[in-house]
Amino acid sequence: MSLVAIGLNHHTAPVEIREQITFAPERIGDALLELRAKLSVPEATIVSTCNRTEIYCGMDTNQTAHLVSWLHDYHRAPRESFSPFLFTHYDRDAVHHLMRVCSGLDSLILGEPQILGQIKQAYRDAGDSGTVGKNLSLLFQSAFNVAKQVRTDTAVGASPVSVAFAAVTLAKQIFGELKNHTALLIGAGETIELAIQHLKASGIGNIIIANRTLSKAQALADQYQGTATTLGQIPGVLAQADITISSTASQLPILGKGAVEQALKARKHRPMAMIDIAVPRDIEPQVGDLSDVFLYTVDDLAEIIDRGMQARRQAAEKAEHIIDHQANSFMRKMRGLDAGTTIAELRAQAAELQRQTLENAMALLAKGESPEKALQYYAHTFTNKLLHTPSTQLRAASESGDQKVIQAARQLFNLKTDPDNSKN
Repeated sequence: MSLVAIGLNHHTAPVEIREQITFAPERIGDALLELRAKLSVPEATIVSTCNRTEIYCGMDTNQTAHLVSWLHDYHRAPRESFSPFLFTHYDRDAVHHLMRVCSGLDSLILGEPQILGQIKQAYRDAGDSGTVGKNLSLLFQSAFNVAKQVRTDTAVGASPVSVAFAAVTLAKQIFGELKNHTALLIGAGETIELAIQHLKASGIGNIIIANRTLSKAQALADQYQGTATTLGQIPGVLAQADITISSTASQLPILGKGAVEQALKARKHRPMAMIDIAVPRDIEPQVGDLSDVFLYTVDDLAEIIDRGMQARRQAAEKAEHIIDHQANSFMRKMRGLDAGTTIAELRAQAAELQRQTLENAMALLAKGESPEKALQYYAHTFTNKLLHTPSTQLRAASESGDQKVIQAARQLFNLKTDPDNSKN
């Protein structure tokens, strides 16, 4: 069995591709069970965020093509439509990739901390579905520990840079001072809360929070002195919003062109900044065709995000060394586990031979044989039985010319004499 990571992310695919292959949070459990049932994959975890959809598996590498086919079938996509954008990593490369992702080194925002929480949730979801075994458990726990070490030992997350920070920075570039402006936040997750914090720090005048569940919106509104509403009531408040930042897990757009047109009329065509950081997108792309609307997606924030990142890049160099070392250490540990299983089986086999031979030696004593004869029987019989199978396999290897087996045996049993020189 190998560790396999397959998927696409903001490095390999644009948002219009990424949004087609996301997994809704409430469907991940069923998707994992379907994956295991259809492909007989022993272990699997699905990570699905706005910037990445990645599947981590413990499986035979010859199943990779079947996994790609399942991914297309699950999303009812034409065969091979995602293939040009997919990456595949095996074993150490898969370990190295997950460690980088957990540490924020693979994120759109270098060093952003939100991804670690998202991956921990994906790991919990897989655990709840029963698709995490010893291999993925060891992998993810190791990746979490590495992420903690990177945060502790480097300054990769020190600067206030995130998608939410970039969105607010963009709004400030458009409007300048924010104290006389109103922001509409759609969603109530971690990214939206972070955006609210940056808006408040920037002196935003008013905040409206819209969410499918009113109680969640109200909780945020109470915390940050805002107003709460539901998604269905957005058309009634949209005209108030100079800035709209949206980040939900909806599989369908929440804001369409018609609703925004009506809001613009009510605003007498005062400009609106709309920043859609959701994948799939919350705001229909056609909204960007409207005059007086500045529509941006998560991919448009890359240039802003790149500013002020030099310090993080320098810290990331140290983090990369940590991850390289820890990935190598993990693979040694995995190989040790494989050896441990073999050693345990070998010891169990030897213990059974020992038990049987000792039982026979004790029977000789019970029949009146001398202790010396019983000991000789035990030593001779146990040695012969213990070495019988290895000797048979070595003879067969010699007859077939398989010198690798012969050399491996000499190394395994620490045989010092060179067989070629012993003939001289």
